[in-house]
Amino acid sequence: MHLLTLPPSPALATSIRATAQVFEDPKSQALLAHLQQVAPSDASVLIIGETGTGKELVARHVHNLSGRRNGPFVAVNCGAFSANLVEAELFGHEKGAFTGAFGAKAGWFEEANGGTLFLDEIGDLPLEMQVKLLRVLQEREVVRLGSRKSIPINVRVLAATNVQLEKAINAGNFREDLYYRLNVVSLTLNPLRERPGDILPLTRHFVAEYSRRLGYAEIALDQAAQQKLISYAWPGNIRELENVIHHTLLLCRDNLIQAHDLHLSSLRLERREDPGRPDNSAQALLAQAFQRLFEEQGGGVHEKVEEALLRAAYRFCHYNQVHTAQLLGLSRNVTRSQLIRIGELVVNKRRPVPTVPDVQGSRLYNLSI
Repeated sequence: MHLLTLPPSPALATSIRATAQVFEDPKSQALLAHLQQVAPSDASVLIIGETGTGKELVARHVHNLSGRRNGPFVAVNCGAFSANLVEAELFGHEKGAFTGAFGAKAGWFEEANGGTLFLDEIGDLPLEMQVKLLRVLQEREVVRLGSRKSIPINVRVLAATNVQLEKAINAGNFREDLYYRLNVVSLTLNPLRERPGDILPLTRHFVAEYSRRLGYAEIALDQAAQQKLISYAWPGNIRELENVIHHTLLLCRDNLIQAHDLHLSSLRLERREDPGRPDNSAQALLAQAFQRLFEEQGGGVHEKVEEALLRAAYRFCHYNQVHTAQLLGLSRNVTRSQLIRIGELVVNKRRPVPTVPDVQGSRLYNLSI
C-alpha cells in the first residue's frame, strides 16, 4: 500500500487537514501516476480538492519526488492571515515597517528558498496581494515590506484550493493571469466518496495508529462495519474518517469494531432510491422549488435565491464565516462582504480598532477587516 502521512505536530489534533493518504482506488492510482510524471519538473502545480482530501500530503509528495527534496518544504495557509498582514507574512518586513515590527523578519518565500512553497487556500488571497504574488512569480524576487531592496529567490510554488477558481475569475475575485501562472499543471483530488477503494485501507491505517496510541491490542472490523464505512458519503473526507475511527476505538469492546460502534451522522448518509420510487433527492427537490419560484415570482429571482442561500448556509454553519465559505465554495473575503450586504454580519464601526501604517505612513490599515 502506498501511504503518505503528515509529520507529527500538536496542531494536527485541531486541524481539518487530512493526516494520511493512500492510492488504492483506481482513481487514486491514476492521480499518483500523473503526480509522479510532473513532480521532477519545476513547474507550478495547482492542487484542487475539497477540504480534508489530502492536498498538503500530495504537495509534500510532489516536493519529495522533485530535485528540491533536500530543500525546505514550507506550507502556508493564505486564509489564516488578516488582509493587512498577509504581505509581511509572505514577503517579509524590515524593522519599523509597521507598528509592532520591532525587528526585520524574512517572509515565507525567503524561508522556502531552494525548496518548495505550498500556498493553501490560494482563493482566499486578497486581490491586491494576488498582483504582488504574480510579480514575485514572474520576477523571481521579493521586496520586504519597508524596504526597496529586492531579494532573489529560487522557489517552486505549489498552490491548493477548494474553491472553483474559474467561477472566482468570472466573479472578479481572482486574477486570470495569476490562475494561468499557477495552473501550469493541475492535480485534482477526488472526494473520498468518489474513491471507495481508499476507504478501508485508510480505515486500517487509522485503526492501527490509534490502537498504538491507546495501547490496544490488534483491532478487527467485522463485515457489517466495513460495509457501513464504504456506504457513507464522507462529506468531511479523510479527516472525518480519522475522527470517526478515533471515537470508535474509545467505545468498542472485545477488540472488534462492529457496525453499531460506528457513529456516523444520519443526516449525511447517502440515500439510494429504488428505481420505482419518486426522485426525492436534494437536487430534484431543489429543481421543483425553482420551478415553483419561477412561476410565482415576477422577477428578481437571482437576488432572492442568492440571499436565501447565504442566510441558510450561514445558519447551517452555526454562523461561522470560514465554514460558510467552504460550504458555498467561495473565498472567505467574498463570503464576508456578502453577509455584510444582506445584514447577517454587522461591522461595529464605533468600536476603536488598532491600525498600522503602511511603509510610507501615509495611510492606516484597519486590523479588524
